[in-house]
Amino acid sequence: MSAAAETGVLAGPTLDDFEDARRVLAGIAQITPIEFSRYLSEVLGQPVHLKCENLQRTGAYKIRGAYYCLSKLSDEDKAKGVVAASAGNHAQGVAFAAREQGIKATIFTPVGVALPKLQATKAYGAEVVLGGESINEPLQAAREFAEKTGAIRIPPFDNPDVITGQGTVGLEIFDQVPEVTTVIVPIGGGGLMAGVASAMKQKAKLLGTTIRVIGVQAENAASYPPSLEAGHPIQIEVRPTISDGIAVQKPGALNFDIIRDAVDEIVTVSDDDTARAILVLLERAKLVVEPAGAVGVAAILAGKIQATGPTVVVLSGGNIDPMILERVISHGMAGAGRYMKMRIPLPDRPGQLARTAQIVSDQNANVVEVLHTRHGTGLHISQVELELHIETRGPEHAQQVLDALRAEGYEPRVDF
Repeated sequence: MSAAAETGVLAGPTLDDFEDARRVLAGIAQITPIEFSRYLSEVLGQPVHLKCENLQRTGAYKIRGAYYCLSKLSDEDKAKGVVAASAGNHAQGVAFAAREQGIKATIFTPVGVALPKLQATKAYGAEVVLGGESINEPLQAAREFAEKTGAIRIPPFDNPDVITGQGTVGLEIFDQVPEVTTVIVPIGGGGLMAGVASAMKQKAKLLGTTIRVIGVQAENAASYPPSLEAGHPIQIEVRPTISDGIAVQKPGALNFDIIRDAVDEIVTVSDDDTARAILVLLERAKLVVEPAGAVGVAAILAGKIQATGPTVVVLSGGNIDPMILERVISHGMAGAGRYMKMRIPLPDRPGQLARTAQIVSDQNANVVEVLHTRHGTGLHISQVELELHIETRGPEHAQQVLDALRAEGYEPRVDF
């Protein structure tokens, strides 16, 4: 345990700093709603509330830190303009905040940035410079631009004013759910988590209560568990993940110190868990949430969370490309056992397709897509292969369909 944790004095912003940020952000950042989830409450066994930062202006919490950070700049620095590197939400937050405060903004972003995020950033008035296949090239370009022009670089998370602005989410949670005992927050670089954890722990101490703070990372981009074990930020290799908004190689130095002192536990979730969470939020809560914003719900569904008392999950953003959303929904349905792709070798003679379709229909499953080919790997010359994409009611129903096919002599092979 760190000295700060033992004394109760946390690194980073004070409670007065967070209150000042709330005052500055009044009328700029929305006080986003908190929605009670009966379904997730049943899963967790405790009341679960969703803090809907996906409904925030610009579609994510990032506006809070960006606006507050820019508001603290001197008039001289504002005149120099600001620069940032981002593939999404930070870009929109900085662009919006700069427009509102009359500051010129330049944003460097990878060429593969999602089109809706790119269009929104431009619509807020920022100059957008595309370059590089990953965020590393834009980050370097932003540093060079700042050195060359004098523009003030606005980091996405490792900055005290950014952390302070983002921590206002925590103060709102206390206002909306005063009895909260557990809060679950996504972690990438750690700005949101550092702010929320610090603000809520300080507020809880002032109120004479306790609160448990749990962070959630994508398992393919989980830099905090090894860093906390090592005692300092370390860089990891980020593997592909749908949660690109929290895919950060190394924790911020300031964020790390706060999180080490104020966060009680960090868990990780798979992309399958996250896809399922997005589907649950769509169907059960009628909320559109991006993968990075849904990892807290994913952790509950995956059984990673132990909580007692009212629990609040921060949905950090809702900026998801519609094409990615379509794929994630399909993946989520497969993960929930409600979408199955199978391949069935068939004798190459008339009537086999109709017979197979009838068996599936008799089990009240819905065929979504059919592919009939003679060129499947491993087929005999007298065989064809039928590929079926089927919607089912869940794992038990899917198994029922497979059992019915096998009872009629077929040998279905499930791909997912």
